[in-house]
Order: sequence, then structure tokens, then C-alpha cells
Amino acid sequence: MKAWRWITVVALAMITVPAIAETNAELRDQVWKAETAFAKTMADRDHAKFASFLADETIFFGSKGVMRGKAEVAQGWKRFFEGPAAPFAWGPEKVEVLASGTLAMSSGPVSDPESDKRVGTFNSVWRREKDGTWKIVLDNGCPQCECGEKK
Repeated sequence: MKAWRWITVVALAMITVPAIAETNAELRDQVWKAETAFAKTMADRDHAKFASFLADETIFFGSKGVMRGKAEVAQGWKRFFEGPAAPFAWGPEKVEVLASGTLAMSSGPVSDPESDKRVGTFNSVWRREKDGTWKIVLDNGCPQCECGEKK
């Protein structure tokens, strides 16, 4: 019987000991990798994989208005996956994660894949789901502009 008590104590201790917290740098790295994999779906022409990065309640802002929900965003972006060549490419330049580790923002250039010329900037808000994966909840892009340049 003493062995069962010991096993019970150890099991309870393992349940109640909090998991080792991930550092902010580790979380930023996770989001960076998620954003990079998300962008790769366009280069790979993999619309189904693209949709897998979307939260059910995601909102994307676009030139034709706001798209709400995973199904609507996936349908709205389907046209970008048609044809053999990607119409644009993107990748992270900056990633920041809240101290709570629950939300993150990624931002970076959108470019013409043929010339590699920057044509815009994307901004995505990612939410960490209960299973530890990161999903996009908000996305907005803007065309390249001369906003910060002095004339």
C-alpha cells in the first residue's frame, strides 16, 4: 500500500506543477515560423493549407471590404491560389507577442514574386489556441506608400 501512496503523491505533484513557461523569444519564434509557413502556402499554391491557419472567427480587411469568418476568408482568397504562379509573396519582418503569450502581431513586406519589389505591407494578429497552435484572427494589408519619405 505504501507504494500506491507514493505513486499518488508523485502523480498529483506532476498535475499541479505548472508547465515551464515559454519565454517571449520562444513565442515570437513560434509566430515567426507560423507566419513563414502561412506565406509558404501561397508559393506552394496550397489553398487548403492556407485555410488551416485561419481562426474560425478570423476577420480579413481587403480592397473589396471586410471578410468575416474562416469560410468567407478562405473563399475570398481562393482566387489568389488559382493558376501556376503566386500573384504575390510575403514574409515576416517584425513579430511581437503579448507578455501573456496569447496574442501576437506579425508585420512585413508584400512583394511581387517576379521582381521581388515591395508592393505593400501586411499586418496580422495571431491568437494562441488551447492546443498551442497559432491562428490568424485579424489581417490587414496596405499598399506601398511614400508616407514616411520627405519631399
